[in-house]
Amino acid sequence: MPKTRPGVVVTALTVGAMAGVALLAYQANGAETRSPAAKPATSTAAPTPTASASPTAAALPANSGTGLRVVYSLGSHQVWLVDPKKTPQVLASFKVTPGSVEPTAGTYTVYSRTATGSGTDGKLIEHVVRFTQQNGTVFGFSAALDGSTAPPDPKLRTGGIRSGRTDGQSLWDFAPNGTKVYVIA
Repeated sequence: MPKTRPGVVVTALTVGAMAGVALLAYQANGAETRSPAAKPATSTAAPTPTASASPTAAALPANSGTGLRVVYSLGSHQVWLVDPKKTPQVLASFKVTPGSVEPTAGTYTVYSRTATGSGTDGKLIEHVVRFTQQNGTVFGFSAALDGSTAPPDPKLRTGGIRSGRTDGQSLWDFAPNGTKVYVIA
């Protein structure tokens, strides 16, 4: 058996280890947006307006924040995806079904996202975008895999705000961690 110099072995092990770390770092960076359940239908660019973002969709309320943001109206159970650098600024607008508990009005930031999971109500969900926790309840947007948007059981304490799957995909594509969420009355 030929002798291998120790430097060659150490170099080979170091290169292999660095390649492994680089691969893991790449996979971890934005892994949620590359998972099969969260893969955008077209591209990861700004979402295209949904059918509900037509001219007849509800107008963006005044005093609904500034900058790139998600706006959620407690009164009308409507969501707007707003990018002030685009024309029109409202990229999508759609109705949602609130959980049995609603968040208080205020400004929040998306802090966690999960491609798929199980909701507090036991339904399989996708495109979970969480923005606050209040009194032990987690609040966030999601879509049920079966497409349902039925109101939750009032006996359960749920903060999940449900949309249809297409709208859930648009919100997922639009709102990575750090995106502002304005909850208005």
